[in-house]
Amino acid sequence: MKKILFLVMMIGISLHGFGQDELNRKQQSIPPKNSENKEVIPPTETPPTAEPPALSKEPIVLKINPDELFNNNILYKKEANVEGVFYRRNEYLGGFVTKSFTSTIRYRDAAFVDGDKIKVYLNDKVIEPEVLLDGSYKGFKINLVKGINKIDFEALNEGSASPNTAEFQVYDDKGDVIESSQWNVGKGYKAVIILYKE
Repeated sequence: MKKILFLVMMIGISLHGFGQDELNRKQQSIPPKNSENKEVIPPTETPPTAEPPALSKEPIVLKINPDELFNNNILYKKEANVEGVFYRRNEYLGGFVTKSFTSTIRYRDAAFVDGDKIKVYLNDKVIEPEVLLDGSYKGFKINLVKGINKIDFEALNEGSASPNTAEFQVYDDKGDVIESSQWNVGKGYKAVIILYKE
């Protein structure tokens, strides 16, 4: 008898869910209030959108040898020589020439959100001591100095699924994408991007 009662209750709940008419209606926008005599001031800077816009022009790539950057440098952990493990190394994300005065850097977990944490450096100085990566973008804006602006993302852990993965985007001060890519590094290793301001 209890089984029959349970079955009848489950069927009733299911039918009630399908009877929700408001789920099938189209979304209607609320009309704005009368905005007469209000002056609209456009923003001076366009913030990055959730999806990176198409590159307006190809960025100029800075020629840097990653081996020279990582080898014999105490700031970078030595590559682990482990058969079949590709992420126990530092990763060079590229070097780009820009005339921009500022840059916006955004990042999020690229794969399964599993508790990846990073530390962010600008020219070897910590600017974000610990960031937990999740599914939404986080980031910061930097003022670019003339010459080299080196940004390091150090993996503080590998979350519950190795390696530490992230998708990142770098924008110039006009909101154009300089670079958009991913990193896959092990704990203690760094992903590096260099912006060279002319």
